[in-house]
Amino acid sequence: MHYSGHVVGPTRQPVAGATIQLAVGNHSLQAVTDAKGDFDVATRYEGPSTLSIRVPGFAPLLQHMLPNQRLQLKLAPATNIQRVVVTASRTALALNDSANTVRVLSQRALQRSATISVGDRLRQVTGVAYFRRSSTLVANPTSQGVSLRGLGSTAASRTLVLTNGIPINDPFGGWIYWDQVPSLAIEDIEIVRGGVSDLYGSSAIGGVIDMREREPRQTAYAIDAGYAEENTPHVSVLGTTAAGPWSGLAAGDFLRTDGYIEVAPDVRGPVDTAANVHYENAEVDIRRTIHERGAAYLRGNLLNEARGNGTPLQTNGTRLWRYAGGLDWTSESAGVFAVRLFGGQEHYRQSFSAVTASQSSEFLTRLQQVSTQQIGGSIQWTKNLRPWITLIAGSDVNDIRATDDETPISGNKPNGVSDTSARQRGIGEYVEGLLQRGKWTVSISVRFDDFLNLDARQIVQTGTGPVLNVPIANRNETLLNPKLGAVRRINRYVGLTASAYRAFRAATLNELYRRGQVGEEITLANPQLQSERATGWETGTELAIPSRNTVVRASYFWTEVNRPITALTLSVTPSEVLNQRENLGQIRSRGVSIDYESGPWPWLSVTGGYQYANATVTQFAQEPYLVGKWIPQVAHNMATMHVRTTNRRIGVAELQGTLNGRQYDDDRNAFLLNGYFQLDGYIAHTFKSRFELYGAMSNMLNRSIDAGRTPILTLGSPRIASIGVRIHSKGHETPR
Repeated sequence: MHYSGHVVGPTRQPVAGATIQLAVGNHSLQAVTDAKGDFDVATRYEGPSTLSIRVPGFAPLLQHMLPNQRLQLKLAPATNIQRVVVTASRTALALNDSANTVRVLSQRALQRSATISVGDRLRQVTGVAYFRRSSTLVANPTSQGVSLRGLGSTAASRTLVLTNGIPINDPFGGWIYWDQVPSLAIEDIEIVRGGVSDLYGSSAIGGVIDMREREPRQTAYAIDAGYAEENTPHVSVLGTTAAGPWSGLAAGDFLRTDGYIEVAPDVRGPVDTAANVHYENAEVDIRRTIHERGAAYLRGNLLNEARGNGTPLQTNGTRLWRYAGGLDWTSESAGVFAVRLFGGQEHYRQSFSAVTASQSSEFLTRLQQVSTQQIGGSIQWTKNLRPWITLIAGSDVNDIRATDDETPISGNKPNGVSDTSARQRGIGEYVEGLLQRGKWTVSISVRFDDFLNLDARQIVQTGTGPVLNVPIANRNETLLNPKLGAVRRINRYVGLTASAYRAFRAATLNELYRRGQVGEEITLANPQLQSERATGWETGTELAIPSRNTVVRASYFWTEVNRPITALTLSVTPSEVLNQRENLGQIRSRGVSIDYESGPWPWLSVTGGYQYANATVTQFAQEPYLVGKWIPQVAHNMATMHVRTTNRRIGVAELQGTLNGRQYDDDRNAFLLNGYFQLDGYIAHTFKSRFELYGAMSNMLNRSIDAGRTPILTLGSPRIASIGVRIHSKGHETPR
């Protein structure tokens, strides 16, 4: 018996790589569409079958079919309540069947932002915050740890960031390079809030952000070129092609900006200059379908960036190469297999200086060079044991080797050496059971991780003194992280969700062995750090009004993190803040979040949300006065709202509002950062369906935004206007 068909999108473009599930009696079969959108399943089973297609960005499709019948299947764009997500459960799942709180940003939603950086565009999701409020476009990358669920961050992120399921947190420091992925190559971004270490391991305490990239399905191109204030030209290009079983993608970005002076006007001095960046990235992706049941790909990615960090002597730069390869194979009897190999090499440099209290002069204090190599891989197996039971199991490994070469500077001359080399390896195995029957969806998962720090060694010389070669003892941790989630559909309009989990984040090589500095804030390393351990739960409800394309999701969350790694203040002077990385006793974040999406009429769309997070220190025996203090860099109140109107003749207009409450920049809650409201605007007009002119303005009211106190007050981005043009081929589609 043969079950075959042809799958196309809304404009009849072939949909390649779509997973087809067939239920024939009590048997479950699977297939993957080829580059032409075709599938063909040969089986000894016969009889009527039910076909199911779930592809991110498209509405789920259910279809009955008979043996030897070839179907023509057309997918429709997903509405707010029809979206399919992958990240939360490592398999395609309808958004309203996930026990996790998930937000999806499409390529179109990202483009309709008044900001340029992908990191800044993510701020339109309520609850997404960073270690500093500075624009991610010009901020030092070591201040780009991501915070979700009010858990805060340090330089390292308590949120795991992925591209197509592969981790891209910096392997040495855990921070994020938001400019490493070409912007037009991003299909959509899935933000999963709440701990998911049960599937992804380290760093997924607050959640996971997965930048899912386009798969080339046809020959097409797109160009986005613009210019913004502060002398900021930027260009993004994308080209895809497909011929027979082969397809490919090439994309890249170029941007440079003079930036802006971050230090507040009333404390600026002659030494203060604009924080700026100049970067280029590029990506090539080659794919091949194999006998309609499998697909293989190779992808390479390059980032080259140079940054000025606010004074003439404080600079940093990065050259980053990443590569990935994968094979997906569907067996009629054995299930779906996914194999991934990935790796990368990074060269990072940074210079540090000391600035006088009057901000009138500076002098070099340290030069740093970090070289990092990473290699890893994973294998995952997915099998439908019954039409309503899915079993997922997998294993992954991530091996990191780094060398940190530092040269202390005294009197503008080298004053010794401080070099560290180390290796870190994590191995994890996980299994998940997904049950969907009637009005229930239940997920049960558990993951075991073995985390090892080894071969660490420091070479230290002070001045002209003796050279000390100091080995650092190996350290090993084993961790078990389970999770239970459930969704109960009351009816087609109302659903209830609940989940409970354990999660962890291992200390990075940067936290263990490297001294860091942001502005005049110095943070010392600590090789004795232990992993952070989190326990959390949340419960919520979803209300859908299909006739108005409206969804409201509300949840209460509670997360407690033991041994959180923080920068503990040792001393404060007018010119310097000295911190030490330590495992604090315990922090807790609890509160509520509300997300809403509504498209009541074709010409109007409203999205937004609100988060209240009571995030405080709850235990710290060594420094009891910290108990009750707010977690640094976490606001208790955050809200966003986006109102978009569309007219076929006039174009698109959107207002984006962001409200961020007050927060503190330090563990002692001595450095207050005032709350702020930011209003952004965006307009665009399309000509002949292939040309789009757009204009945008961020921080339209030109509000002064407190970004950090180090201890000098620094500010967020001022008002910036931009204009641009987008051009694309007839076959190119921008996901909605």
